Amino acid sequence: MIKFVFMINRTDGMKLEDFVEYHRNCHAPLFTSIPEVRYVKKYTVSHPVPAEDYPIPAYDGITEIWFESWSDHDAFFASKNYKELVNPDESKFIDMNSVAVMATEEKVVM
Repeated sequence: MIKFVFMINRTDGMKLEDFVEYHRNCHAPLFTSIPEVRYVKKYTVSHPVPAEDYPIPAYDGITEIWFESWSDHDAFFASKNYKELVNPDESKFIDMNSVAVMATEEKVVM
């Protein structure tokens, strides 16, 4: 299984609370509404919580998307629904110039 981790920041001028609200309650439902979501095995959105003795987070959020294969990944991201509905929505709340992406194979250790 292949996991994609997208580290994201909010657009300039957007409050963190508004970013979290939009990511969780607008974008995530849009993402999961398209039929091509059948290619996705797992999808999560995460946001920082206050933590004493930890540095200020480098990112405002993380999106993780798991696919069974590269062909499933390609089918999802090449789909018309992703390109015309989901992808354009990302720039409404994400600073697209600061996105960091990592493709991984997750190894559960414990």
